[in-house]
Amino acid sequence: MDELKREIILENFQNPYNKEEVKSEDYKLVNTRNPNCIDNIDLYIKIEDNIIKDIKFNGEACAISTSSTSIMIKNLIGKSIEDAKRYIQNFYNMCDELEYDEDLLNEGIAFQDIYKQSNRKNCALLPYRGILKALEDYEN
Repeated sequence: MDELKREIILENFQNPYNKEEVKSEDYKLVNTRNPNCIDNIDLYIKIEDNIIKDIKFNGEACAISTSSTSIMIKNLIGKSIEDAKRYIQNFYNMCDELEYDEDLLNEGIAFQDIYKQSNRKNCALLPYRGILKALEDYEN
């Protein structure tokens, strides 16, 4: 299982899903960065009628942040705001060693043991902080 988790992380780092800059006003831009390292990610989110229609990202980040962003995007496109928040909370719970539903996470389960390395945990959660801000801004 550990080897499969490493493969998922590596694949999403080497071939990240939806990594591209967006220059459309249909997308809201949210930047999320870790001041203690290189991680600096721009998230481009397109929401219509409380449904996440698309998310793209760009920037410079470590393997953990890049792969976490890629996996997050795959799991959130097409979800309602409510379902997206449920997924995000579930991912946070997993990272914090709280009760979570493994079936909801899909490839996100690759970060199941990230709590063992607190500095890497911040990398994995970075895109989630940004997307939560975007969802809150949308709701307000």
